[in-house]
Amino acid sequence: MLKHKGHSSKKDNLAMNAVALQDHILHDLHLRNLSLADHSKTRVQKKESTSLKRDAKARVDTGLKKTAQCPKLEDSEKEYVLDPKPPPLTLAQKLGLIGPPPPPLSSDEWEKVKQRSLLQGDSVQPCPICKEDFELRPQVLLSCSHVFHRACLQAFEKFTNKKTCPLCRKNQYQTRVIHDGARLFRIKCATRIQACWRGHVVRKWYQNLRKTVPPTDAKLRKKFFEKKFTEISHRILCSYSTNIEELFAEIDHCLAINRSVLQQLEEKCSHEITEEEWEKIQEQALRREACDCSICLAPLSPASSQRVGTGQRSRETALLSCSHVFHHTCLLALEEFSVGDRPPFHACPLCRSCYQKKILEC
Repeated sequence: MLKHKGHSSKKDNLAMNAVALQDHILHDLHLRNLSLADHSKTRVQKKESTSLKRDAKARVDTGLKKTAQCPKLEDSEKEYVLDPKPPPLTLAQKLGLIGPPPPPLSSDEWEKVKQRSLLQGDSVQPCPICKEDFELRPQVLLSCSHVFHRACLQAFEKFTNKKTCPLCRKNQYQTRVIHDGARLFRIKCATRIQACWRGHVVRKWYQNLRKTVPPTDAKLRKKFFEKKFTEISHRILCSYSTNIEELFAEIDHCLAINRSVLQQLEEKCSHEITEEEWEKIQEQALRREACDCSICLAPLSPASSQRVGTGQRSRETALLSCSHVFHHTCLLALEEFSVGDRPPFHACPLCRSCYQKKILEC
């Protein structure tokens, strides 16, 4: 009988140990649907839900405004541990078959883990799971000093049904939310914005410098001054308000006046003066009593005694239709000298009127 009792107790211990180990493995793998205590929990939950439905009462709307409770704004840079309390001990751990889980890390220990992660540069590198930068998305630090996206780690745990580090395969790790990746991303964005702004300022300064300071190269210097001249001329043209129709009307008026003047001159010059008119013009010249030529300032008709003593010949005089008298040779030289005038539009040296001439013998 004693032998049978001892044999049965050993079988019970083995069965107890096997059940305890199986429960521990299931808890370790997070297969909660196969847990032994799930059925009771679900029943209790169902009972609680039905009792809550029975105790529910209708609410009366009084029409008064209810003060909405504003949610407390949490510090976005605050770090916190996701699983501050260790998981409950399994039956195998209580029986001493498996060692208990490690205690939660203190703040100093978390600080050492974080320093080790910073030395490794995990926050600078992309997430090992999705291979993307951390940017402003939630970031998680494990107790093994590895860093991941929080969403990526949750998806990895859900896919593998394990709580093991994706890199070092450490079991039952502890997680802490950190913001090193977001801080580095903000610094990176700020440096990029500053670099863009400084580049814009420098480019603007250089453009103003090129507009104001002429270059040393001859070709570039020529282009610089050509551009300046065009800018100045364009500015001058824009400052004046010119009406094209008025301008063309004024040009037409001036051309009409010039045509009328030219017609008058042609009429005067083309009209032939008769002998009677020449006699009247000669009488007007005698009334003026002009003795000297206005071109050479020499006398028009020297005395006979002076001519004989000096042996000078009498110079021909020219009577103009405007009643002015000159030496014919002086008048011819003046006509040759005045390049702009063309016959029959020669002008008198004194009254500047068009003339016809007649040669007089002294």
